[in-house]
Amino acid sequence: MQVNLDKVFKLSGPASNAWTFLQDIPAVARCLPGAEITEQVDDANYKGTVKVKIGPATANFKGDINIKSIDASKQQIQMVGKGGDVKGTSSATMDLTASVRELEGGGCELVGYAEVSVTGKMASLGGRMMNQVSDQILNQFGDNFANQVLAMGEGEAAEAAAEKAAQQPKELNGFAFIWSLLMNNLRKVFGGSK
Repeated sequence: MQVNLDKVFKLSGPASNAWTFLQDIPAVARCLPGAEITEQVDDANYKGTVKVKIGPATANFKGDINIKSIDASKQQIQMVGKGGDVKGTSSATMDLTASVRELEGGGCELVGYAEVSVTGKMASLGGRMMNQVSDQILNQFGDNFANQVLAMGEGEAAEAAAEKAAQQPKELNGFAFIWSLLMNNLRKVFGGSK
């Protein structure tokens, strides 16, 4: 099963800080709840793990990340990740392009597009559920990334962001995930908008 993800996260702070942070692969990985770079093989290759816990269910993935290209003039990075769960029941690949775009009037945004292919037990969740899971994970990632970039600045806002960054969740917020699924489904049933 394939899922396409297209996300934009508004960031406070200069694009130069966001671009610097985006190139720090281990730091960016830590923004994804449950993710960690376990080894840097060379300048373009990394090994890592991702642990996702939703209620009593836990999935542990191990995989490889390959940085395909870094284009400083476009402030864009492309990477491919491949991995499988430690039980051997699911695998996933991701081709991600992420860039930093400056905004008029200050600030910037992180723009990401990914094609994710999932096989095995995880694919049985279906496309709709995969999109909802991905949205929840990426929203937590976006909040964590934004706090890290803001913390690179100076002043009270940077200090507050640094505190939030230090307290960011180490795994997917299962309660927020379940609440989000419930609210999305209720909106669909009762015809409300997102």
